[in-house]
Amino acid sequence: MTARQAGLALAVAHVLLVATLGLKLLADRARLPRAWARTVPFDPSLPIRGRYVRLRLEVPLAGGTSDARAGDYRRASLRADGDRLQGILDQQGAVRVRVDSSAAGLLAGLEQPIAFFIPEHIPDPSIRPAGEELWAEVTVPRRGPPRPIRLAVRRHGTLEPLEIR
Repeated sequence: MTARQAGLALAVAHVLLVATLGLKLLADRARLPRAWARTVPFDPSLPIRGRYVRLRLEVPLAGGTSDARAGDYRRASLRADGDRLQGILDQQGAVRVRVDSSAAGLLAGLEQPIAFFIPEHIPDPSIRPAGEELWAEVTVPRRGPPRPIRLAVRRHGTLEPLEIR
């Protein structure tokens, strides 16, 4: 095998590897549940990774919260409840959360933020005027953190998806 043939074989192997990952993510998006979660954006870019918005998801907690206190770090399982993401405190949970309290009850902020990559030519979608909240639609895998699909803004109680291209 010549050096050129070896290089082409390696290139084909890399393309197949990336294509396999892409197909897995597309299949997950098609078969796994989707849900919306309110986000808290921070750290809009890092030169090494490109332009993106880091989002910390906030999810309401359901069940098993009797001994939870604000400030606690616990394990939780995530599930789609209708079109909203919901957390359940669970020792076997796939993600770590920080328990917070709000007027509506207990919330959990995912310890591991998610990254939503944005094109260079659009303004940062995480910078919102007063009265608007940034939300993310995510796929909810059985294990691991949710994967972002798209962003939306909540105005006057309704979610309006953002066109980010």
